[in-house]
Amino acid sequence: MTIYLIIISLIIFGLVLLLLEFLVIPGISVAAIGGILMISGGVYLAYNKLDTNTAHIILVSTIFLVALTCYYSLRAKTWDKLMLKTNIEAKIEYNKNKDINIGDEATTISRLCPMGNIKIKGQVIEAKSIDGFIDENKKVEIVSINSNQIIVKLK
Repeated sequence: MTIYLIIISLIIFGLVLLLLEFLVIPGISVAAIGGILMISGGVYLAYNKLDTNTAHIILVSTIFLVALTCYYSLRAKTWDKLMLKTNIEAKIEYNKNKDINIGDEATTISRLCPMGNIKIKGQVIEAKSIDGFIDENKKVEIVSINSNQIIVKLK
């Protein structure tokens, strides 16, 4: 009777380790390897210590349980219970410098190579040069304002 308990507990603990691998621990880790070894050890012990018909029943039921465990843990509805179901409706306002217009004049604070900081109307903002490198303390003109980028050229 104790051999049956050992075989069943090996298979159940192996299934638990496989479930942990599928649901909690990402990748192939010690849990998956341990689960496969425990299930294989249980089936091997059944063939080694029990008669062949009982071992075949244990093998078929183990394969069925492993397939059932894989099916229920990997299907999409299982993950729906664990997923966060909220939508993000916030938007980022890219053009926060609404008082800056095309053609305005600014002074470079840092070297633009091609990105750097400029000072315009008392604000320090990041800009991109279309002329390549522009040294600091040079006058630049705003050529275009995209959604998240100000493009300047040397004046």
